[in-house]
Amino acid sequence: MFDQIHHIAIICGDYEISKRFYRDILGFTILAENWREASRSWKCDLKNGAAQIELFHFEGAPARPTRPEAKGLRHLAFAVASVDDAVAHLGAFGVAVEDIRIDPYTGSRFSFFADPDGLPIEVYEVM
Repeated sequence: MFDQIHHIAIICGDYEISKRFYRDILGFTILAENWREASRSWKCDLKNGAAQIELFHFEGAPARPTRPEAKGLRHLAFAVASVDDAVAHLGAFGVAVEDIRIDPYTGSRFSFFADPDGLPIEVYEVM
């Protein structure tokens, strides 16, 4: 019944910067972009393969309290064929990426970087 995630919702601090980050750096396509007058907020639906993100912007939204050990969603992870390629791609756009590590339980390689608001994002190598 609950076997597939439909989307991840992210609230950003600067709508244009975050939209460009997810579209131009991470390769998401904009499906829809709407100004919602009632809540004075933007909502942008983005998709890349099976991954879908709802990007929201609410003026004055509070910052995330800590990284990443606050209660709630810890991080967002993308499956990639090559962590090396993902790290090189991100580096070409000036995105700081942590050192590549190996998951001690699965043996898979992974690394972390952050979106423009500091949201932790993982790239996880899946063969």
